[in-house]
Amino acid sequence: MKFFFYLQDLSLYTFLLATILLSLAIKYANRNKKNIKNPPEPSGSWPFIGHLHLLSDSNQLLHRTLGSMADELGPIFSIRLGVHQAVVISNWELAKECFTINDKVFQTRPESLAVKIMGYDQVMFGFAPYGKYWRDVRKLATVELLSNRRLELLKHVRDRETKLFFKELYQESVKNGGGNTVIEMKERFEELAMNIIVKMIAGKRFFGGNGIRDEESRRFSKALGDFMQLTGLVLASDTVPFLGWVDSMRGYISEMKRTAMELDSLLRRWVKEHREKRLEGSIKEEEQDFIHVMLSVTDDGKISADAIDSIIKATCLLSI
Repeated sequence: MKFFFYLQDLSLYTFLLATILLSLAIKYANRNKKNIKNPPEPSGSWPFIGHLHLLSDSNQLLHRTLGSMADELGPIFSIRLGVHQAVVISNWELAKECFTINDKVFQTRPESLAVKIMGYDQVMFGFAPYGKYWRDVRKLATVELLSNRRLELLKHVRDRETKLFFKELYQESVKNGGGNTVIEMKERFEELAMNIIVKMIAGKRFFGGNGIRDEESRRFSKALGDFMQLTGLVLASDTVPFLGWVDSMRGYISEMKRTAMELDSLLRRWVKEHREKRLEGSIKEEEQDFIHVMLSVTDDGKISADAIDSIIKATCLLSI
């Protein structure tokens, strides 16, 4: 009997000691937290949603809203995105430190509904979580697509498009009999850049002469603009998951699916055309664009054709 009471007393003392130690540990952890100098936060945080209302109320794009906050709070600050806390950096020295000294902390990427729907379920390696797939596709992009040797082989594309650019400018300037002609150079430079990029990726021009667009380029241009707009939105699904139904009510989900189908139909056509061209015969190395290279590298039977097509389409979209 005495032994039973002894065990009871021992259990009570053990419980009290554990409670005291746990209280001291929590107090010590909270004190250390208070000693950590956290980045400043904008005022107006709400329960559950954090600063989302400050981002969604603005008519500006997200990066412009964050830029305005940086002007007020400094080059580094934190915001609460629903259940997540994020640090925003707008200083190149701090950004360099994140990608060099602290690169392992920032090596992964958060999940995004927009990327899941429009980026082939996070196959797009620029938004894919860090892991073997990300490393393999990044290696493919840097070694096979963006290496100095590959860019040198495609130098003729840049030279030809630049010459055509100046030729079209000259023709535009003299078509009024040598008089003054107003030309919107911003649009022309955008057309030049897109022609070079798409020619290197898919072997075709994005715009025709003097910026003339065919039906395919018009559709792709609109879908690409919608893609950029939708990926810049702050979605409830990404920040407060239990409010994901709000995105459906606001029409974002259906718009993303429509944009994904439009982009996929055009990218799928590019890949199909390249597969057919490969069946017709061998292609000289200097004539191989990015899609040809990716088909050659992945043509070992280890990956299914559907998976290869998704990787190629996602990589093309990211490159553009």
